[in-house]
Amino acid sequence: MALENTPGRGRTPEAHEIESSAPAEFGRVQLWWGDGKGKTTAAMGMGFRAAGHGYRVHMLQFMKGGASSVEDVRGEYNAIRAIPSFSYENAGHYGWHGMRDGSEDTDHESEADAGFERARELVEAARAADLDEPLALDGKPEKGVHMLILDEVVYAANRGLVDPDDLVELIEDKPADLELVLTGGHEKPEYLYDGADLVTHVKKEKHQFEEGQRARKGTEY
Repeated sequence: MALENTPGRGRTPEAHEIESSAPAEFGRVQLWWGDGKGKTTAAMGMGFRAAGHGYRVHMLQFMKGGASSVEDVRGEYNAIRAIPSFSYENAGHYGWHGMRDGSEDTDHESEADAGFERARELVEAARAADLDEPLALDGKPEKGVHMLILDEVVYAANRGLVDPDDLVELIEDKPADLELVLTGGHEKPEYLYDGADLVTHVKKEKHQFEEGQRARKGTEY
């Protein structure tokens, strides 16, 4: 195969200054689920890749409001803050739903409900924006984004904190050019399969948590 027909045309990739741009082929729905580690990591990796091309990316996290096993500062938040075209917000509550960690399930339900209303607002903001055009790198997500990551929203839906039918409706009603990335949940979310263009099942083979090890700084948070 001739080098001119390969990605990069055989040239060694180089880093460039990030400049505001617009994607030519965004608009798909991606679903990452399973009991293995790496769903959020993969979604954020795509977010960083898109942001590196100057596309506007925003991540809204459900459920992850902190726990006694991790510190209150997460590496991913610090990294996102350093990238002008990537932003985030957290709609989680301390602890984990259904666990004896001092948190109330009603509080998790309230936070998840508010988070989903926020997701609807962000989708509507994307609809009002011209996603075929560059967006300000440091623009507010209310002005539109090219990629929206709803981290752990499937976990919330599988637990009934978010109505699965509402999540399906959000997918069906999203703007055509918005890339929507959904993550979370150990149980197979078959109700999302028809609306998803890409489905990845992250399967656990072995995990150090099974040996009683705690979350490690720099890998889990």
